[in-house]
Amino acid sequence: MNIPENLKYSKDHEWVRLEGEFAFVGITDFAQSELGDIVYVDISEEGEDLDADEIFGSVEAVKTVSDLMMPISGEVVEVNEGLEDSPELVNSDPYGEGWMVKIKVRDAAEMDDLMDAAAYNAAINA
Repeated sequence: MNIPENLKYSKDHEWVRLEGEFAFVGITDFAQSELGDIVYVDISEEGEDLDADEIFGSVEAVKTVSDLMMPISGEVVEVNEGLEDSPELVNSDPYGEGWMVKIKVRDAAEMDDLMDAAAYNAAINA
């Protein structure tokens, strides 16, 4: 299971990569493996302002649909348009080309509420 050290993780299996005042958000390798082959990704619109733990979209796999929960508060400034034609990028590269949204972070201190790689690894292997 791939759990990069440079990311933070939510209890709902989203990851966050902070880059200055912006953050990239996606789902973890564990989440995509549990869902199976992802066939459709429905994500919030650019400009939408969301609170932590608010739904920002959903992923549809062959056998299930799962809500996406925003791990930290912010405004969606970019949506990964590549997922529209290639939702399978979430399976093949969840931490790279499979990112979902870029947000302008409202309160970077919320990152402290998320798990580091060791804590997330312990949580999924509990």
